[in-house]
Amino acid sequence: MRDLIRLYGAMLQASLGVQVQYRVALVIWLLGLVIQPVVYLVVWSAVAGQGAVGGYTRGDFAAYYLTMMVVNHLTFTWIMWEYDYLIRQGQLSAMLLKPANPVHRLAADNIAYKLLTSVVVLPMAVLLGLYFRPTLSLTLERVALFLAAIAGAWVLRWLLEYTLALAAFWTTRVTALNELYYGLFWFMAGQVAPNALLPPGVQLAAELLPFRYTVGFPVELVLGRLQGAQIAQGFAVQLIWLAIAFASYHLLWRAGLRRYSAVGG
Repeated sequence: MRDLIRLYGAMLQASLGVQVQYRVALVIWLLGLVIQPVVYLVVWSAVAGQGAVGGYTRGDFAAYYLTMMVVNHLTFTWIMWEYDYLIRQGQLSAMLLKPANPVHRLAADNIAYKLLTSVVVLPMAVLLGLYFRPTLSLTLERVALFLAAIAGAWVLRWLLEYTLALAAFWTTRVTALNELYYGLFWFMAGQVAPNALLPPGVQLAAELLPFRYTVGFPVELVLGRLQGAQIAQGFAVQLIWLAIAFASYHLLWRAGLRRYSAVGG
């Protein structure tokens, strides 16, 4: 464990240095991160008017989407788009020569980006909150549960998307697969609309599939939208999908690595 901590410390330092060099790209990514939830917030606030939709008032929508912006920032990855490039350009071969599994280097890059950009995202969320006036009441219990849910959400989303990225071992045409994943993700994770506003069949699918537990579940949890049994069920489903994603990652990594070695050899 100590070696792993030292390894991540060194990789984070290197990754931060690299991230700082791409300041223009950072600004563009941040704009996309902020604009999307604000657009949804404006649309649903207009629909709610002075009343409520599905139990959400304008203030509730403001709290939901501003919190979702922060949660999405803390959990998102770009690994699905990057992995086929690493394979096609031969960069993965160089990473495999190092003693640590490439997953650690790529995870460190993701964490470094978030550490660097959180100094902009969090103040931006506060400023938007002053304008949109969210209805938000926090308790220590909710915050503690939220932090636990966020930790699980990041690991789950990372494992899901890293596992999907491993398809690049078998095909270079991964864009369609990525688009299909994100099409499902936007609806099921709670980004387009809170789960309570979805049709009943879609709500049920969202509760069974893993996407909601990477974004929507932590958001609903900290906003007090979930009660005791729902919270316990949410964490249980999150843990089940974590186990499935972890096992899938290991199986596909080993199979993909054997294929990659055979082709490269």
